[in-house]
Amino acid sequence: MRASEKRRSARHITAEEAAALVKSGDWVDYGAVLGQPDAFDRALAARAPDLREVRIRACLSVKPRAVLEADPVGEHFEWYNWHFSGYDRKRHDEGRCHYIPCNLGEISDYYLRFLDPVDVLVIKTCPIDENGYFNFGPANLWHGAAASRARIVIVEVCQEMPYLHGEANGLHVSDVDFVIDADPGPLTELPSAPPGEVDRAVARLIAAEISDGACLQIGIGAMPNAVCSLLKDSGVKDLGVHTEMLTDGIIDLYNAGVVTGSRKQHDAGKLVCSFAFGSKSTYRTLDRNPDISSRPVEYTNRPDNISRNERMVTINNTTEMDLQGQAASESSGHRHISGTGGQLQFVRGAYGSEGGKSFICLSSTYERRGVRKSRIVLDLTAGNIVTTPRSDMMYVVTEYGIANLKGKSVPERARLMISLAHPEFREDLERNARQCGLLGRNTY
Repeated sequence: MRASEKRRSARHITAEEAAALVKSGDWVDYGAVLGQPDAFDRALAARAPDLREVRIRACLSVKPRAVLEADPVGEHFEWYNWHFSGYDRKRHDEGRCHYIPCNLGEISDYYLRFLDPVDVLVIKTCPIDENGYFNFGPANLWHGAAASRARIVIVEVCQEMPYLHGEANGLHVSDVDFVIDADPGPLTELPSAPPGEVDRAVARLIAAEISDGACLQIGIGAMPNAVCSLLKDSGVKDLGVHTEMLTDGIIDLYNAGVVTGSRKQHDAGKLVCSFAFGSKSTYRTLDRNPDISSRPVEYTNRPDNISRNERMVTINNTTEMDLQGQAASESSGHRHISGTGGQLQFVRGAYGSEGGKSFICLSSTYERRGVRKSRIVLDLTAGNIVTTPRSDMMYVVTEYGIANLKGKSVPERARLMISLAHPEFREDLERNARQCGLLGRNTY
């Protein structure tokens, strides 16, 4: 019998009793972002001496994880992750965290088709509602799919969790085995990175491409937030939202009346997201707001769903691009730093949207040990992972301009990418491109 076919009867227990259900060799799933448990994590960490090879899956840890802090050499717990936060990246650098390559919008399907059933699933939720559901709050994602394949389902009830309306955003009490109480206190917040002049220059170029009624997906970071800041005062109106992550920048546009969703062809009037992470003010805006619709990640991230709204505009960061238009957004050589996330799926969804535009943005340079280096290169750093292939790339934006690579030949792409690089590096890039034949006949 599949786990999803069981009829359960939720029982309230302590975090310590819940942690006692875990056995050596189990797969334990912590869910993602604000849905990761804390009281259970601490109780499981206390059991470290009794356990071996407990494998834990998680995503975007928003605070230190007790199981990792209690087990610095990995004798007891193994940590697997769908997308790194800064904390996960540090643990990866220590050899304690292992990335699982994925398109974020496919993860529900991985649980249903490719992964063994979860032994213990523990996710943080809102208190039970009047209809008998434990709402996932701002962390819908793949939690429903994981629960349907879990042997034991535990919810960690958090009084501070904002309640988000939306399809399949929660578990019915009959699908839950045990209920524990979360630690008291406010939810973790994500500080907004203040935009610099380069961020604002890139934002100005992108904002000029956004028209009334466009539908937005905004990624994380200072550049996308700078776009939101500019749009707030640009006079553009009736924007829609269909995004993976709901950010402070989008909520600021909503509170300013710029985002209404009134011109969306699908989910009209709704800000559609799969998860949210931001400030206390954003959490207050989300709580029981009928304009917000939180959906599973396979709904928000599937390219065919994204393309159902016309003039879909997707804005995402990258860290390095080559002259042919490949974007490496998730690694620095063999060092993994974040994840594929939804970038490729939203690039493809925007392309399929009538009048859609996808923007991959980056600063032209970065500094390492006091030396300025170009983010636009002849060849990607050895070991770097291609997040968005050259065949999918549409608009590329740096502080030096904007270029659409769709339909462009290799020599045309190389020239456009060189024009977006910092002037200090253009001559070398052009010379190297000629030597490699990227600009046509080799004259050297």
